[in-house]
Amino acid sequence: MNVVEATVLGIVQGLTEFLPISSSGHMLFVPEFLGWKDPGAAFSAVIQIGTMAAVVLYFRRDLARIAAAWTRSLWTPALRHHQDARTGWYIGLGTVPIAVCGLAFKDFIEGPSRNLWLNASALVGMGLLLMAADRAGARKREVGDLNLRDGLVIGAFQALALIPGSSRSGSTMTGALFLGYTREASARYSFLLSVPAVVLSGVFELRHAFGGGLPVVPTAVATAVSFAVGYACIAWLLRYLARHSVMVFVYYRLALGGIIMALLAAGVLSAT
Repeated sequence: MNVVEATVLGIVQGLTEFLPISSSGHMLFVPEFLGWKDPGAAFSAVIQIGTMAAVVLYFRRDLARIAAAWTRSLWTPALRHHQDARTGWYIGLGTVPIAVCGLAFKDFIEGPSRNLWLNASALVGMGLLLMAADRAGARKREVGDLNLRDGLVIGAFQALALIPGSSRSGSTMTGALFLGYTREASARYSFLLSVPAVVLSGVFELRHAFGGGLPVVPTAVATAVSFAVGYACIAWLLRYLARHSVMVFVYYRLALGGIIMALLAAGVLSAT
């Protein structure tokens, strides 16, 4: 991998990590379409640290407040009813499903799941599910209405993101929309919930970078680019969802999934 390829993949990662269109799916499709070598699951996981740094910077005040309230609640039971402390618990508990599934299915995720037929199917299937959630949800609840059940349900939806093409943000937003949260609240909580899951995933995969499995300079470039693009994408998406539905993303997912299937069937692309 050279620096030009790394820059392009960093842009792709930054654009698609937070939009509900699947960063992992695009990180499979774009290199294959351009005739480049598959960068691998480890590369994708490591450069996600850049987009997660963007989340931490953008939501630094919210995260600091939640972390402080949660920490104090450990030895002050009365604070455990405070919304920020409860949100901290929900984020922690909501991370458990994806962490457990990620470890249990690690070999499948890093190997057989990196298949463009599966990717395309997930793009279409989860796109239809996101459309159903957007239409069925009441869209009246805000992040402050979170409870334990919601935290666990949304966390379970987040685990679907382990399938390339599903989209972590798309999966969590789908779960939140089904539970009646507004589009903006669904996206905001999706971003907060992503922090521990993706940071842990990226740190876990850093063993490949330091063990010689990843090119250090291109990986660093891609991570930096994904940070800058991701930060801009967060700000844009929250403003967009305050006034619009998610249907533009649904249409994009359906179109891209169909195009990938057609190219695979025609032999233009290779599934693996």
